[in-house]
Amino acid sequence: MHKLFPHSELDEALDGAVEPPDRFEPAVEELVEHLDRQDSDVEISDPHTWRRGTVAAKTSFVQQFRADVDAIIPLNRKDEGRLARRIEFARRRHDKAQGEAEANSRRMVRRATELHALRSEMVERNLYLVLINVERYAQIHASRLDLIQEGCVSLFRAVDGFDWRRGLLFRTYAVHWLNQAFRNYLYNNGHTVRVPVYLQKALKRIHQTAAALGDAHASPSAIAANSELEENLIVSALAAARTSYSLDAEHSDSSYSSRLRDLLVDSSSHEPYRPELEDVSLDGGLEKALDALGERERLVLRLRFGLGMDREFTLAEVAEQLGVSVERVRQIQVRALSKLDTPTLRRELEPFLN
Repeated sequence: MHKLFPHSELDEALDGAVEPPDRFEPAVEELVEHLDRQDSDVEISDPHTWRRGTVAAKTSFVQQFRADVDAIIPLNRKDEGRLARRIEFARRRHDKAQGEAEANSRRMVRRATELHALRSEMVERNLYLVLINVERYAQIHASRLDLIQEGCVSLFRAVDGFDWRRGLLFRTYAVHWLNQAFRNYLYNNGHTVRVPVYLQKALKRIHQTAAALGDAHASPSAIAANSELEENLIVSALAAARTSYSLDAEHSDSSYSSRLRDLLVDSSSHEPYRPELEDVSLDGGLEKALDALGERERLVLRLRFGLGMDREFTLAEVAEQLGVSVERVRQIQVRALSKLDTPTLRRELEPFLN
């Protein structure tokens, strides 16, 4: 029977070791040894203890998330410090159990569960920070749901790096991680085709210089002359800044409901789809792939897989046609398929593969 060590007793032991600061780590090590000898488990709090009742279902995920966050009771400074010390204690105990060669699986699972529960409590009780800071970035064509997800993940990183000894509130430290997560998301996912971060930063400098010149369409040479950027970098950044539009996007200039794809319809065609509209057709992709092979390799693959044939041929039938052994046909087939397994040729056929 494992003993349960309540948070009230844990807080009492850790609070007594706060001053002087250099006394805390030895006190934690001593408490870890004591609880391990007794084979005691630390209490895991019920999440309902920091929530205000039941939240009614909402129509959208963002509204539901906001309602759930509003129902969470935030931490005051004293409780936040105690929770941070519990997390440090649980992490040290978890690391100690992980480093013991003879630690049993039950103990490892319990230590990991205790640490995860405490980290999750700190994150949940600070989720309001995500909603406050996400508003600064949600107005620039970024997915609010993705930003919220990135913010929640970054809070776990903030918990792992937070040092209660500095006397700062957790929210002061966490905001740095939130802003970093939001910016990284915008840099990496702000365009349909990912633009490298260095080009996005250069583009920002370009816009600032153009604004200072009073000419939004200033030439790359004029911008280079008035900034510290090289002209070739300016050209590359401007080329990468092309905007992508979804074919399903609403056409804003229209007085009726229409999408961009409705404006691109070929009125001379009675069929909504034709293979020639695609950049790559299956036949074209196969022909391009086979062109990289030798004449005998192409013939073997065409016969074996029925490419342009009425049926597929067996190894024995192909061997009879070529006048070679069955094993030789198999070797040619294996060699031909290995030649086709290249990134370039794979891209030709990728749209048609499951």
